[in-house]
Amino acid sequence: MIETIDAGFMEKALDQARAALGAGEFPVGCVIADEVRVIATGAKAGSSGAIPNELDHAEINALRRLQEVGYEGDMNRLTIYSTMEPCLMCFGAIILNNIPRLVFAYEDVMGGGTACRLESLPPLYSNSNITVVADVMRQESLALFQSFFSDSRQAYWKNSLLAQYTLSQE
Repeated sequence: MIETIDAGFMEKALDQARAALGAGEFPVGCVIADEVRVIATGAKAGSSGAIPNELDHAEINALRRLQEVGYEGDMNRLTIYSTMEPCLMCFGAIILNNIPRLVFAYEDVMGGGTACRLESLPPLYSNSNITVVADVMRQESLALFQSFFSDSRQAYWKNSLLAQYTLSQE
């Protein structure tokens, strides 16, 4: 049952990623949901300019929207879904916003933050009880990143470890 729910919400995150890709942005999409509905959405922004914006990540944008909608429900019922493993900045923001569950599709071999050992960090982070679930709809997300990195017009992270790894995947 959980796997079906996760796939349904990840599909909505993939919709956000597809919209970002269509706008020429790095295809990361994110949704924050309770068990039955999407509460907030976000997509990566600012990756298409001459100087990339590294603050408007999909997860940060979704967390901002969560604040804007004034969600007053039980935070323990929320899950954040992202098409790519969150970076350290986003993972820290997810923890600080007390989102207890993170589901992501595609691993970020260059900058993913979920493998950090929380127990070795200060109490603000080490006391977190976040659950991380990886590889939900990985192939669908991978296809979007392969499309992005295959586009010769895209300069964002071109020739990076992430680009090379992504393009080598089948």
